[in-house]
Amino acid sequence: MNSLQLDGHKKVLGILYVVSAVLTITGMILLKAILSIVFSFAFDEADPGDRKVVEMILSLVQFLPYLIIIFISIPTLIAGIGLLTRQQWAPLFALIIGCLKLFSFPIGTAIGVYAIWIYAADQKLAAVTRN
Repeated sequence: MNSLQLDGHKKVLGILYVVSAVLTITGMILLKAILSIVFSFAFDEADPGDRKVVEMILSLVQFLPYLIIIFISIPTLIAGIGLLTRQQWAPLFALIIGCLKLFSFPIGTAIGVYAIWIYAADQKLAAVTRN
């Protein structure tokens, strides 16, 4: 594989990262809205003694979408933008994000394997050009 083909693969990976981050952010915002609606109905129907339990569960579940956005989606978006703008740090950061995406079966796993393959090809090409 030559440098031009590898740049094309990095661009595709950058686009995949940006699209997956945007979809995850959108999904988490929708999940937050749905959970708010469901818990508001549950809170209205709950007995006065059960309202404290519903409030506690709501306070815990309310932050889950934000945590996913902060710790998964934003780094993925940063890695994708870094790959698209050809930043020097982006391939290593994309590898780290790709390893984390391996746990998100099946699409995240495919993206993670693709990221690892691109990083390995990049390192192989760098070793060949150094010699």
